[in-house]
Amino acid sequence: METFNNLYLGFHVALMPVNLFFCFIGVVIGTLVGVLPGIGPVGAMALLLPATFGVSLDSSLIMLAGIYYGAMYGGSTTSILVNIPGEAASVITCIDGYQMARQGRAGPALGISAIGSFIGGTLSVIGLMFIAKPLANAALRFGPPEYFALMCTGLIILTYLTQGSMIRALMMALVGILLGSIGLDIIMGLPRFTFGINELTDGVGIIPLVMGLFGIAEVFSNIEAVIKREVFKAEIKNIWPSLKDYAQSKWAILRGSVLGFFLGILPGGGAILASFLSYGIEKKLAKEPERFGKGAIEGVAGPETANNAAAGGSMIPLLSLGIPPNVVMAMLFSAFIIHGVTPGPMFMNTSPGIFWGLVVSMYMGNVMLVLLNLPLIGIWVQVLKIPYRILMPLILLFCLIGAYSVTNSTFDVALMIFFGGVGYLMRKFGYEGAPLVLAFVMGPLLEQNLRQSLLISGGSFAIFITRPISGVTLGIAFLLLLSNIFPYIKRRRQEYKKFEE
Repeated sequence: METFNNLYLGFHVALMPVNLFFCFIGVVIGTLVGVLPGIGPVGAMALLLPATFGVSLDSSLIMLAGIYYGAMYGGSTTSILVNIPGEAASVITCIDGYQMARQGRAGPALGISAIGSFIGGTLSVIGLMFIAKPLANAALRFGPPEYFALMCTGLIILTYLTQGSMIRALMMALVGILLGSIGLDIIMGLPRFTFGINELTDGVGIIPLVMGLFGIAEVFSNIEAVIKREVFKAEIKNIWPSLKDYAQSKWAILRGSVLGFFLGILPGGGAILASFLSYGIEKKLAKEPERFGKGAIEGVAGPETANNAAAGGSMIPLLSLGIPPNVVMAMLFSAFIIHGVTPGPMFMNTSPGIFWGLVVSMYMGNVMLVLLNLPLIGIWVQVLKIPYRILMPLILLFCLIGAYSVTNSTFDVALMIFFGGVGYLMRKFGYEGAPLVLAFVMGPLLEQNLRQSLLISGGSFAIFITRPISGVTLGIAFLLLLSNIFPYIKRRRQEYKKFEE
């Protein structure tokens, strides 16, 4: 009965005209962001975060969440028609999706992508409804030591699952924690790391940081990049897949939904890892694995389902524990903080309307996306033809307006441009921005729980080991670090022996 009452409350919030409007805006922008290669949901959310200041928290979250799972939908369009992933989670879709388009089956590929995305998104919302509350109730027994250990483990797992070097990812996480500590000391109230700059007394703003790292850096990168986009000119017909296509895809969609949902919960897992693992599993389980890479519809259905399911799963640690598992959820976390609300174990009790309104809006957004994507594929194809010489100056303009509008400060604009240069150099030298942003958002919470724990224990670090949950959690983090350090040491020894020989 309680679940039905909560759903009633959620529909009451989500069906408000203003929230329906923001849900529609979010999924449309998300689809557009997914269609246009290079921008990504993080960049779009960074651009629109300042716009949420003038609206309510529930409307802001509904729009930002819509951008996230809308980008998962839109990314498949460019992967299938152009062989360029519009979003990182759709990289793997290029392999079989583009081959299907070349065989005249672009319609079924786009159709099964939209249907799989809808099923994966819907099942993940159902999972969110049933798992979030028990997890939040369990988290009520957590104290500062447990939260500190959980955040440390989350950051380690995030760096462990990054695409590049773990050491570089760990370095970026440490830089993010350092940036998050700029401003007033949370205990003493004294300024630190401000270098006498008054504007830094309140700390580095999340908006100049993310706009610089993902928006301005994207513009800088595309100035020198030459991306040739050739939309496949075959007529797109028979959008609805055949019965044979459904039969081949049904288990891929089901497995992708389950896999994506649970990987979304893991720190650093998210849509990218879910789509890659889904493709690998489908190829491994296929009776004819040689079909993959030549237009196998399961190679489109599985990954596209998994990345949308991961979008719902990643909401669980954010809403239940107050810990963002990936950089997109860090953006949502920032929206919470900007509006003066802290997500976590008590969030469902203190703000049930916002929580259940967001959950129901995700289901409604998935319905909107199916209705939008299938009939409007022709329009998205035309959008793909927008030249970068027009698109990139617009992104730069939105970044400048967004950074200035928050505090009406030119210092924030300068800070954004500075981080844009840093982000550009990071891309050139293979450093990822996601660990930095996530650590930046979690840094103050990490420090707060560390210092509270030490105050409770009278300065003894033993509190992190003697308490069972924090001890086990930190043990897992330590083992994860060792599992990556030992192969590195072994490799260095082998290189040293070869050098001696």
